[in-house]
Amino acid sequence: MKTTYLLLIVIVANAAGNVTLGYGMQQFGSIASYSPLDMIRGGIAAMANPWVIAGVVLLLVFFIAHGLALSRADLSYVLLVTSVGYVLVAVLGWSILGESISTWRWIGTALITVGVSLVGSTPPSTINRQLGNGVS
Repeated sequence: MKTTYLLLIVIVANAAGNVTLGYGMQQFGSIASYSPLDMIRGGIAAMANPWVIAGVVLLLVFFIAHGLALSRADLSYVLLVTSVGYVLVAVLGWSILGESISTWRWIGTALITVGVSLVGSTPPSTINRQLGNGVS
């Protein structure tokens, strides 16, 4: 059950972090120059945006939860199950950011959903893990 909660945190924090970061960067605007000095200035200015900061914090939560999930379940399981976050990002991008999602993207999103359903029906781990001594 802990693995399920970790995976939910991974999915939600990743999707929310990316959407929040995307919203903050849309407020910041596009980068006009790609000179190193302008990139540094732009990065510092973008980090002053509270939406960007919130996105970075949520992505940090994602990274920590993702690492913990990988310590409890197979990589092939964690990565495939958490790809449902792509579906969530598409829905949030459409509903919150006002992005236009083409029919082909929705079809791809549906295919991801089917794949996640198939992977989610398998056991999270195919190896025995013992905590503490690193011996499997």
